[in-house]
Amino acid sequence: MSFLFKDIFFIPLISICTMLFVYRFADPFINFLSKRSLGNKDQVIKYMKLMTGKADEKKITLMMLLMSFGMGSLFFILLWPNITMGLLFGGVITIVGWSLPLILVKMLYEKRCDKFVEQLVDGLTIMSNGIKSQTNVAQTMERVIEIMGNPLRAEFEQVLTQHQLGQSFEEALIDLGTRIPRPDVQMLVTSINILKETGGDLSQTFDSIVYTIRERQKLEKKIQALTAMGRFQGLIVTLIPFVLALVFFIADPSMMMPMFTTTLGLFLLFIMISLQVIGGFLIRKIVTIKV
Repeated sequence: MSFLFKDIFFIPLISICTMLFVYRFADPFINFLSKRSLGNKDQVIKYMKLMTGKADEKKITLMMLLMSFGMGSLFFILLWPNITMGLLFGGVITIVGWSLPLILVKMLYEKRCDKFVEQLVDGLTIMSNGIKSQTNVAQTMERVIEIMGNPLRAEFEQVLTQHQLGQSFEEALIDLGTRIPRPDVQMLVTSINILKETGGDLSQTFDSIVYTIRERQKLEKKIQALTAMGRFQGLIVTLIPFVLALVFFIADPSMMMPMFTTTLGLFLLFIMISLQVIGGFLIRKIVTIKV
């Protein structure tokens, strides 16, 4: 009876304390999770609009939630009934997922900008030949659109569309420089806008820009060749532990199973993977030289 009497008072007391705790910290906790999980949404939308001109906010929100809480929940379910490791791996995956969409979208954006600059060499050569045949810049851009592929075609089409809708050609070019923030593009935009006001040989200017871009690309390729061994060594060092683990598992599965079935093994596995990721990232940063 004494135990029952204690439970009658103890259980409601715990319930009241839990209710008060949730009432006091629920809103700040929810706001914190919302800010961390969707805090990069504006940046993701910005890069999506720079690449495609449009962005579906609902789809982006759903994607970001799935890559954070969705993936974290999936790892928690896969590690069930090991709640401790499920919470640990699920929490880490969720935290990583908060920044992963922005990293991926920014990577795609940077790759698109690099491809635009690569295509700009051929595009400016076509424009230079057009200027020499007494056509204006807009007409030479139309010729580039007919010949070249995306993203150069899409960006030049955007410039001409903005100009046809009433925006000045100079402002349309400035918007191009905003969408593709590369020194070579800024050089092109500034050259066209200045020479349209002061007069000058645009074809010679285009040839000079093409020469500058080609020389820089030669230097980048030389640096890539010199750092290729470092990148390869970084890849080998990163993969060795995983290859050895696979070999040991094939040779004697009973020796490796504790790594995946015990709390200590899963914890060491988590530490190992984390250190491998950090080491691979640092090696990549060391051998990446920007010109």
